[in-house]
Amino acid sequence: MSRFRRVLIVLGCVVTVLVAAVGGLLTWLWTGADVSTVGKERFDNALVIPPLAQSSVDKDGTRVFDLRMRAGETEFKDGTKTPTWGFNGSYLGPTLRAARGEKVRVRITNGIKEASGVHWHGMHLPARMDGGPHQMIAPGDTWTPHWTVDQPAATLWYHPHPHGATERHVRRGLAGMFILDDEKSKQLALPKRYGIDDLPVIVQDVRFDGAELDDGRRIMQNVGFLGDRTMVNGTLRPYREVGDELIRLRLLNASTARTYSFGFPDDRAFSLLATDGGLLERPESMDRVQLSPGERAEIAVRIRAGERVMLRSFPQDNYGDAWQRRFGGGDDSFDVLELRAADELRPSPRIPAELGELETPDGGDAVRGRHFDLKRSGINGRAMDMGRVDETVTRGTTEVWTVRNSNGMPHNFHVHDVQFRVLEVNGEAPPPALRGPKDTVFLPNGTTMRLALRFTGPADPHTPYMYHCHLLYHEDEGMMGQFVVVERGMGKGQRTKAPPSAHSGREHGAHLDHLRG
Repeated sequence: MSRFRRVLIVLGCVVTVLVAAVGGLLTWLWTGADVSTVGKERFDNALVIPPLAQSSVDKDGTRVFDLRMRAGETEFKDGTKTPTWGFNGSYLGPTLRAARGEKVRVRITNGIKEASGVHWHGMHLPARMDGGPHQMIAPGDTWTPHWTVDQPAATLWYHPHPHGATERHVRRGLAGMFILDDEKSKQLALPKRYGIDDLPVIVQDVRFDGAELDDGRRIMQNVGFLGDRTMVNGTLRPYREVGDELIRLRLLNASTARTYSFGFPDDRAFSLLATDGGLLERPESMDRVQLSPGERAEIAVRIRAGERVMLRSFPQDNYGDAWQRRFGGGDDSFDVLELRAADELRPSPRIPAELGELETPDGGDAVRGRHFDLKRSGINGRAMDMGRVDETVTRGTTEVWTVRNSNGMPHNFHVHDVQFRVLEVNGEAPPPALRGPKDTVFLPNGTTMRLALRFTGPADPHTPYMYHCHLLYHEDEGMMGQFVVVERGMGKGQRTKAPPSAHSGREHGAHLDHLRG
């Protein structure tokens, strides 16, 4: 045998071994990548219901809330204390509640050791009150945004928005729900007793590293952090005893990267009442509702006396290709919340056939269109720059935005300040779950959506709003842009740069001159 042939044989053996090793590694990664808690845990912890935030009313009628970010310890598991952050407590925050037409002021004090902030996700309010990355609160300082609630009843939420650190701040526990009411919703025969037949359901996925919250991304997880179990309102393995035939669940996906497909194991139908920005025109019957990070849905489900019903997240067939489903969380399934019905239930009325009228635009009066190409490296090829304004819109006008994801991985798209209407999904009419007012939408790879947005101001050429992917790892990497709202006739050359990104001084009312530009 010649030396050359021996070399070929040795090389062939080496290649074979390498191929087998790589194949074995990929097989091991593939088989171990999906996660399921279905049927594996006993739900034995009573669901914590976040308290309604206390407030006072000033002489001028302004409702005043106080929030304090603080570090603490939370006992998620018996006997184990985990370092966490929260508002007015060790983890998460109270539920703020206000009515349409009310003036609101929130005094926010930063009691942690790094700059953070509070963004009012889904709220229509002036840009300098929005709590984006330009309204940071230094440690020990206080910021006091104020605005008038001018939008329909809805389930909104609040969370930090520090550029480059949002994922970590939210995952540590800085988040809470903000419920808006209005006269129309009060008149509807819907469950509305908070914590009784109207339940806040803040869903997060977590993973523990001993007593600590693990924040590491696993190999191949390009969507961001994915946990191996879920919590509701900061409660592991939660159950809730209910005494009414009809239960309203205000679902909030407060996870940083995971998308859920909520339903029930027996595939019972439930009624979708509301999406991100408020009630649908009429309830929609369905057995699954998909929520990506930041999205909300209000559903009503009928319960039979004495039964136990599990809210579950199911695998998703629209998540992308097999690779993305496996390594991006689309194949995962979770038991989320057990509802335990009393032996005798209070009767609940039928859900109204009509819920209201949408206030989102239909796009018929759009003055222009814009295109947004979603890529992990940036939107429209540009990574976030705090000093650059990317888009300028005119107050009082409607636009149609076309948002496309061809990036080979899941993304979503959130726009500050506005509630928009989904006009099309891949050239077709949107499904029922996307027909209500929205501020965040999920776009798996290969998805194009057309959105109608109306910008009603107030105009502020010096302070931008954000649009971004709400998979927070992507946002922190730079998948975010900025837009300002200006009066008619104001040209691009008349704008100033975005304002400084942090407050200074001990007390920060949002009326300070440096926030006016």
